[in-house]
Parts: sequence; C-alpha cells; structure tokens
Amino acid sequence: MSEDIRMGPVRLIQGIEVPSFFYGTAWKEERTEALVLAAIEAGFRAVDTANQRRHYYEEGVGHALSKVLGEGRLKRGELFLQSKFTYAASQDHRLPYDPDADYATQVEQSFSRTLKHLGTDYLDSYILHGPSLGQGLAEADREVWRAMESLCKSGSVRLIGVSNISEDQLRLLIEFAEIKPAFVQNRCFARTQWDSEVRKQCRDHGIVYQGFSLLTANVSELNRPIMDQVTKRHGCTKAQAVFRFALQLGMIPLTGTSDPEHMKQDLSVYDFAFNADEIAMIENVAA
Repeated sequence: MSEDIRMGPVRLIQGIEVPSFFYGTAWKEERTEALVLAAIEAGFRAVDTANQRRHYYEEGVGHALSKVLGEGRLKRGELFLQSKFTYAASQDHRLPYDPDADYATQVEQSFSRTLKHLGTDYLDSYILHGPSLGQGLAEADREVWRAMESLCKSGSVRLIGVSNISEDQLRLLIEFAEIKPAFVQNRCFARTQWDSEVRKQCRDHGIVYQGFSLLTANVSELNRPIMDQVTKRHGCTKAQAVFRFALQLGMIPLTGTSDPEHMKQDLSVYDFAFNADEIAMIENVAA
C-alpha cells in the first residue's frame, strides 16, 4: 500500500528540505559535467556522487556546479549535494586518501577532497558506500560511522546515511549509531518486492529509503503485461511509472539517464498518481 507522505518535489527530513528525486552520476566519466548541467537545467536539484574514481567522476560534478553557481543561475542552498565515503577494496588505484591511515583519517581525507571537488564547504548528505563486509558490521564500519557522526556534529554534513546494506546490517548499525542514518540507498529489485524488508526497517526507524537501478535492475519485470496495462491507463512511460510508484512507496528514486528529454519526463511524475490497486500490482510485478 502507498504511504501517507507528501509526494511533491520537496520533502522535509529531520527538519531539512530534501528534493524527492535525485540525479545519479555513476558511470558518466567525461560526460559527467555536461549531464549534471543538463539535469539541473531540466529541474533536478539533488545530485548524488561519490569520491570513488572507479565509478564516479566527482570533479566533473564540481565543474558543473561551478558553472551553475558562478553564473548565478542557482545559489548553493538551492542544491542538495550527496557524496560517499568508499572503502579501498571498492576503489581503483586513484585513492582519495592514505590507505595506511586509520579509518577516521581516511574519512577526513576523503571528505576534504570531496568538498574541494564540489567547490563547497559542506555536504547536505554523506553516505557510507556500503559496509566493509558482506555480512555483519566490522570494527572498521563502526570507526567510519563515528567519523561521519563527527562531521555531522561539526556542521560540515547535514545528514548521514549508508548504501548497499542488508536488513541485518542495518539493524546492527541502528543499534550502534549515536546519529542514526537519515538515508539508506540500495539497488532496488522488483523480485524482492522492491527491497521490502529493508524498506520496512527504514519505515520503522524513520529512515528514508533511496532506490537506485530501479530500471536497469528490473528489465524483465518491467516487460510484463501488468506494466503495459498501467502505462497505457496513465499515458506514461515505464520509467515514469516506476519512479511514480517509488515516490508513492515513500522512496527517493534516483535516475541516471543521459537523455535530456528523459530527464524532463522523469520529473513530470508529480503530475499523476496510482491508486492502491495499481501500487499493489507493481509491488508484486515479479510474483
């Protein structure tokens, strides 16, 4: 069932205004600057990146922001910037910190470089880019989280969160955290009822779920007749249907489209709504 939350372009999370739809910048490489500029031109006001050169070009995001802010098109406070700390095991040789340093220092060094890359003196959201282990939490994760909490307490970061996390790991993090995560960002599969167990835990603890790969992780499910019925009824694309569905579940969806026309289409999902039966159909599309 859909949740009783506001599904407009902006949500209030822990007293902070947060856009309800993010533009994701993974795997953009040399196109990053131009695509971020196009996304902002289309109307996106939240940009997700990471200080992980293996999959993100964070400096490219910064080049785009420099143009937008430098030309006075927007003020810094009108943009929501989210980046991530990534362990060395998920990096390539272009590390943003000294891998021999303790984890608190690694976080400090990575965060400092992120601010430099993005040309800002604070982040709206800072995410742990996945626990260090496949199961459970290691001492490294606890040290990193404490360092992120310190950034939050200092005012350098407004909200903190975690990505690529299981239900059990999230439970352990919530038990440990002094500042609980504001966000969980996961790849979202229809075959798990759109990560239903993690989303339930998020709901129970007042955490907002960010869903990525909503389209690319669910190609076969989105080709089922149910999706054709829903899109025909509402005159929308499958991408629009998925993003609207995500909003009505209480998610913040991410899109990484490289097509400026699709960017505009994605942001038009505030113009229609699904009823409870349609939400249930899409929620169980993989059944």
